[in-house]
Amino acid sequence: MSAAVDGQVRVGFVGLGNIGRPMALRLAAADGLALGVYDVAPGPLEELAAAGAEVASSVADLAAGVDVLCVMVRDDDQVRDVMGQVLGVAGDRLTVVVHSTVAPDTPRQLEMSASRHGVKVLDAPVSGGGMGAAEGTLAILVGGSDEAFAAARPVLDAMSTKVVHAGAIGAGTKLKLARNLMHFVAFTAATEAQRLAEAAGLDLRALGDVVRHTDAITGGPGAIMHRETTAPIAPDDFWFGVFEHVVALGEKDLTFATALADELGVDTPLARLALERLAPGLGMPHSALVSEENA
Repeated sequence: MSAAVDGQVRVGFVGLGNIGRPMALRLAAADGLALGVYDVAPGPLEELAAAGAEVASSVADLAAGVDVLCVMVRDDDQVRDVMGQVLGVAGDRLTVVVHSTVAPDTPRQLEMSASRHGVKVLDAPVSGGGMGAAEGTLAILVGGSDEAFAAARPVLDAMSTKVVHAGAIGAGTKLKLARNLMHFVAFTAATEAQRLAEAAGLDLRALGDVVRHTDAITGGPGAIMHRETTAPIAPDDFWFGVFEHVVALGEKDLTFATALADELGVDTPLARLALERLAPGLGMPHSALVSEENA
């Protein structure tokens, strides 16, 4: 990559897929950044070139001329392959930002290898999907040293509206995995709710409309995620009264829902598990309804 104009951060981006491409387009449009890109597919490269990015001939060529290298490839093996092409051609100015969601131990392994070459590494998976990438509203969850984070911060800010420095290397990946655990368990719960609604003769699209409408108002599962601990809640704690109401409503509605499922012959294992674990998960005792049933 050729030298950038004075004052600009030289950025490279490897991996122009469904999320990487719109992320890179945000960088191409940002002030203060000079962007170079590389991918094995020609189509995205042509689009990025039209947007003002410089197309590199290889990962090594790109890494040799940038200050920050963003990596958004498919999996751990591809991330390691990219890193292997980077090390040895980049000086100690380089910070590699791994946006791919990888195994929890991979970021630390990458950092150990890179540090021998003076290269800094951040793990920085993203949340918000293709829409967030296109609109520049991603959340970027970052693990790594303060020095590496400061070097990459202008680049991260150009692609997102929420950047969270979660801690040392690997912390961003672990935060992403915790977030996605909830995401995909919730998707599975949605399929369970759809089966119940379908068996009851209801319109599944109407159910989806209601869920999206009310989650936009209440915040969905994130509405209960304000405490700094998962420990049991003392009766004099502010949150005790709030979650006492949540537990009472939740256990009532889950009891009714599972009873309806029994009547309709629908298997709802997540709902039954939720009835058992909602209260202790919130650090609360069961409501009188469940306590009486278990007496």
